[in-house]
Amino acid sequence: MLTLLALVMQIGSGVGSRESGVGTAHPDSRLPAPGSRPSDSLPVVTLAEAIRRSERLDPRYVEAQGAVDNAEWGQRAARSAMFLPSLSVGTDASRFSAPIFNLGTGNLQQVAVNARVDARYELFTGGRKLAEVTSSRANLERAEAAELEARYAADLRTEGDFYQVLLDQELDRVARERVQRADEQLVVARARVTSGASVQTDSLQLRLELNRARVALLRQEAGLRVSRLQLGRRVGATGPVQAAPLDTAVPAELPLTLTQAVTEAGARGPRYVATRASEEAADALVRAQRGAYMPTLTLSASSGAFDNTFFPSATTRSSVTIAATLPIWNNAQRELALSQAQATRATARAARRDAERAVERDVTEAYERYGTSRASVELSADAVVVARENYRVQQTRYQGGAGTILELLEAQDRLTQAEADLVRARYDARLALAGLEALLGRRLFNDRIPQ
Repeated sequence: MLTLLALVMQIGSGVGSRESGVGTAHPDSRLPAPGSRPSDSLPVVTLAEAIRRSERLDPRYVEAQGAVDNAEWGQRAARSAMFLPSLSVGTDASRFSAPIFNLGTGNLQQVAVNARVDARYELFTGGRKLAEVTSSRANLERAEAAELEARYAADLRTEGDFYQVLLDQELDRVARERVQRADEQLVVARARVTSGASVQTDSLQLRLELNRARVALLRQEAGLRVSRLQLGRRVGATGPVQAAPLDTAVPAELPLTLTQAVTEAGARGPRYVATRASEEAADALVRAQRGAYMPTLTLSASSGAFDNTFFPSATTRSSVTIAATLPIWNNAQRELALSQAQATRATARAARRDAERAVERDVTEAYERYGTSRASVELSADAVVVARENYRVQQTRYQGGAGTILELLEAQDRLTQAEADLVRARYDARLALAGLEALLGRRLFNDRIPQ
């Protein structure tokens, strides 16, 4: 036993001996340095800050905000046309090659100046104005719902990138621990081979495991660098960004039942509110197009001034006109517009019905995913405890000559997988909660996004 311990110490100190052509160089000496800056030199962003910054940069959310502004102006325009006349003011001055009669001065002159004010108001449009007001209101409601949905979708993408950095960082730690365990076991295996307590294949098996662990670590380091760059892109940075650490506590239970979640999403969820508003706007558009078959009654007023100088005041004339127009045939343009409006309404109605059928399925999937992920955190934590104890037992058995190298390697693999599963379960639960909140259009926990 003393001889075995002496050999372990000798090999572990870096003596460059070889057994049957197997090198003894330290594993870390063969690992290339990471291509990114150390994490402690990177700018750090919190989850709340990342969400706040990404909302100003996300193209889809910015587009949704612009759609709300357009819808608000569309509603103002429809209401204005409903109650106010259109007004226009114009003036012109002309100089002729020969004197002509000037209406303002009553003389022959080469210069004529006119100024006029026109007002026009449609008294009757066959319900088109009212339909346009209804359509503008529905369009605004749809735009606001789409803006809320786009904001939560942007938040969800940001949270995904944020959690990916933390996940890759934790998996990087797991990969490094795997390399460290393989390195330590390789030292023990060489000592046992040298002492004759085990065969040479034990050392070769652990050497293979160490190489696999190195490759896995290199891949994980590359993934971590990419995820940090993606988070930087999301928050508007020019390089990689580090995510501020979050607590690892087990997620809390949801404050509402599945039935309540389905009901709330169907009534106020932005995705489903938007589909209903789209159908209402499309229906109003059909009514507006049908108004094109009705006669139009228009009241117009005009006042003009005539002179040979600016501002004309020599003569003024005013008029009031009531005109009635009955459209008869415009080469099927009305029919085409009505057909297009009806097709849009049919599409919007089908989308609304499909959303109503899908709401229970969508919310149930997100709700159950969170519950499953939350349970997985507790189960994965227990699995890590079991895997760690099993690894300790197999390590002791192998060092004592009672276990085989395959049993030790299997225990190492199970410990690595259990640790990785625990890390993934933690962030899967957070992302599942964010997905459910996106469907509901509100935060379920006020303190979930740390300030």
